[in-house]
Amino acid sequence: MNELQELVKQFCESADCRAAVWVRLGGSGGRLEVVAGDAELQPPPVIELLQAGGPGAEVTTAAGRMYVAAVDTVEPTWVGVVAGGATQREIRLHLRFLSALVHHAQRAKIEVERAARELAERYEEIDLLYTTSEIFGRTVSLEEAAARILSEIADTVGAERAALLVHDEPTGTLQVVCAIGFPGSRVPPVSVADSGSAIARVFRERRSAVVTLEPDGPEAEYLGSGSLLVVPILWTNPGNEPLPLGVVALSQRHHGCAFGTSEEKLVGAIATQIGTAIQINRLVRASITQQQLQQEMQLASDLQLKLLPETAHFLPEARVAAKVVPAESVGGDFYHLFRLGEGRTGIMIGDVSGHGYRSALIMALVMSAASIHAQTTADPAEMLTALWTTLREELASTEMFVSVFYAILDPRRGVLRYANAGHPHAFVVSMEGRSERLAATRPPLGMGERLPATAERVWAAGSDLLLLFTDGLTDARDAQNRRLGEEAVLEVVAKYRQHPPATILNQVLSRLRDHVGRVNRRDDLALLLARS
Repeated sequence: MNELQELVKQFCESADCRAAVWVRLGGSGGRLEVVAGDAELQPPPVIELLQAGGPGAEVTTAAGRMYVAAVDTVEPTWVGVVAGGATQREIRLHLRFLSALVHHAQRAKIEVERAARELAERYEEIDLLYTTSEIFGRTVSLEEAAARILSEIADTVGAERAALLVHDEPTGTLQVVCAIGFPGSRVPPVSVADSGSAIARVFRERRSAVVTLEPDGPEAEYLGSGSLLVVPILWTNPGNEPLPLGVVALSQRHHGCAFGTSEEKLVGAIATQIGTAIQINRLVRASITQQQLQQEMQLASDLQLKLLPETAHFLPEARVAAKVVPAESVGGDFYHLFRLGEGRTGIMIGDVSGHGYRSALIMALVMSAASIHAQTTADPAEMLTALWTTLREELASTEMFVSVFYAILDPRRGVLRYANAGHPHAFVVSMEGRSERLAATRPPLGMGERLPATAERVWAAGSDLLLLFTDGLTDARDAQNRRLGEEAVLEVVAKYRQHPPATILNQVLSRLRDHVGRVNRRDDLALLLARS
């Protein structure tokens, strides 16, 4: 009241009169006290009859003629002016002016107090937001950060019990991450579809709610009774619907007070921060998992390629160039080479159905079994029969099959002996450029019971070229979905037939790259060229 006291003092000096402002303290039955002006002026009983903003009254008091009026303010207030030597008209003008002065002064006081309260509330919110930001900035573990933030929220809004629940998408439930006032580990997951749960409803509707906990309700066992505030945790991605990630639930407020709009807004602001942190945490974990997966896939690819023999180890008996390119990190296309003694070289190419890890596992089994059977059999058909016997159960259980071509180059005798189980792309290209297909005589291993037979042809050492590849090469598509085709591969090989196998292989792969451009390949491919 210091400001009002100074205003009334200045008024009295300028108007050359005495004045007082009375306020009733303690409600309708309270006493009147002078809050500004002349403390010796007593309020006349007539003021009880005056209405705020209405006409004043003139009364005779021990101090002289007094004009009084009721002022329109929040709390009951009256003003009084003692006439002194002024005229009646002057006193009434003084009274009107003083009433307006007190009205505005009291209104200003109330606005200041309201602003102070709002500022205090806003400061509380800003302080909590700052605290949560600091916690997220300094804490690596989301669970630890959530527990600290939930504690800060509960302290700020005066809640004795609180829980932060996060949505588990595979189970369709909300699960307690951290809790205050009760052991969160004892709380069963809340089904998102639970129609009787306020927590589940807020999650589904993505809108906060203040409800009264029923004693027999699903949340009463751990959240108690009374007022319950539930706020959804949302991840807002610009241009998309807000994604619900969980909820914050608060109950058992101090002194039994119900939660209000201010607490709802405050917790909502914090929930937005929590939602951002949860989503970032998930993205980081997904990124780490993806990086680990990529590293493991690269390792698997490196290990698989190391299963393939080095072509240089088969000189001088055979000059071989070979390449395997999986469509994914690993695949089912392969080649194999064997030293068989007496200048002979065993050459195999195969294609396991499908691609990816399943095909890669079958491919590893084929490579391992072939390494044993090639050294213990002298005939190509016998080798593939032994291979089929080894893989029979595995191929049947996985419902997979293997197209495989196996040949033995015998340059000393000038013979090429081979067995072809369902492999379509096997050729001998002569020095004159003619291509002879070494046709399949039996279906792929794993398709039927018919076993391969051995075929034989003349082999011109130093001039004939053995060309083997899988359908991942010929089926490669360009941007218009056109296949490269077998004819294009044979044309390149015929054109460069007099060059070393490594040069021819590079030319074929260059033709493949020109054809597909930036289009991703759909299948694994293997390519092998050999000359003895």
